[in-house]
Amino acid sequence: MKNKIFTLNLLVLFTATLLFGISACQKNASNNNPVSTDGTKPDPVTNIRVENSNGSAHIIYTLPKNPNLLYVLAEYKIDENKPRQTKSSYYTDTIKVDGFAESKEYEITLYTVSRAEVKSDPIKVKVNPLTPKFQVVNSQLELTPDFGGVNISGANAFKAPLSMHVVFFNSETNKFEEKDPVNISTQNINFSVRGFDSKPTQFGIYTTDKFGNKSDTLFKTLTPLFETMLDYKKFYKYSLASDAPIGWGGELHYFWDGRTGEPGWHTDIAPVSQGTWGLGVKAKLSRFKLYLRLSAAWGYQNPKVFTIWGTDKTNPVDIALPNASILGQTIGDWTSMGTYTYPNPPSGLPANQANSQDMQYMADGVDFNVPLDAIPTRFIRFVVNQTWGGISYTNAQEITLYGSPQ
Repeated sequence: MKNKIFTLNLLVLFTATLLFGISACQKNASNNNPVSTDGTKPDPVTNIRVENSNGSAHIIYTLPKNPNLLYVLAEYKIDENKPRQTKSSYYTDTIKVDGFAESKEYEITLYTVSRAEVKSDPIKVKVNPLTPKFQVVNSQLELTPDFGGVNISGANAFKAPLSMHVVFFNSETNKFEEKDPVNISTQNINFSVRGFDSKPTQFGIYTTDKFGNKSDTLFKTLTPLFETMLDYKKFYKYSLASDAPIGWGGELHYFWDGRTGEPGWHTDIAPVSQGTWGLGVKAKLSRFKLYLRLSAAWGYQNPKVFTIWGTDKTNPVDIALPNASILGQTIGDWTSMGTYTYPNPPSGLPANQANSQDMQYMADGVDFNVPLDAIPTRFIRFVVNQTWGGISYTNAQEITLYGSPQ
């Protein structure tokens, strides 16, 4: 009898649990139902004022005291063919309208919207955004000759995400053509587009933003500077006492012998890993391509941060160089031509997880631009400030230098 009662109790408990589960499922399913069935039209916002800024405006208001309110909706056009909507929740008293293509008056229609998606009566508001960011930035850009092309520089004080489009007149096709856009979101703008002969060419630059707005085009006729690959067969080792000793047979001349595989330059443990060589000519450098050791990809003794020092002296004197410098800093006979950082894996993976595409990127060599205001030089001192593995010796497979011999 006790067993029957115990079994009956278990059956009742199981049934109750099952019914509770069904009820819970029904309650969860109701989450897909409308937030509210109250079809009452909400009141509109009041006490409206506008704060205009570059290409946008903030509309500030007082919300109605409606417990059913969900958000405020703004509807407007950023130009004749581009309608846009923005929303702001009932937790704030401000809505931002943006993406405007010009500095002029625009009409905004505001609604409050209830939890049942019922709109209030419309309220019309006028905004007068200041000159859009993409126009401000483009109007202040400078185009100057660079090696094999044109350099574009300027400021993006807003740090706005923008795309820079370089165009050039192709005398063979008798029309303007466009290079791949360069995406910018930093405060300073400085990039070069290369691949042009050293002859007068009409270049242009225009800027677009994430809303598809496009600035006017700035044009300028420039003659790109002559650029060629420096002849590595003229390079020679220029031994200085403060240079790092060679380790594991990795002589310095392997660093510029025209081969990107083993062997490469390899130093032994020293306070500073650096090597010095003569170019055989005086040259204004434009860029260089660096090949690192694939078996130590983004690790071990591969350079991560390094400085190039140069001099126009014919017999430069040795001196201890610092582990950090700024462009143009001169110590003894040597002047900094820039400090460079080898980029992270393009995939975005951590350094120790580089994939096959990352490895191919390293195998192809990485380009570094030498600043236009770097000095012409007869010698190079390559100083490794930091390796990927944080160790006190280094290796590198090959460096290819480009520029204009003088």
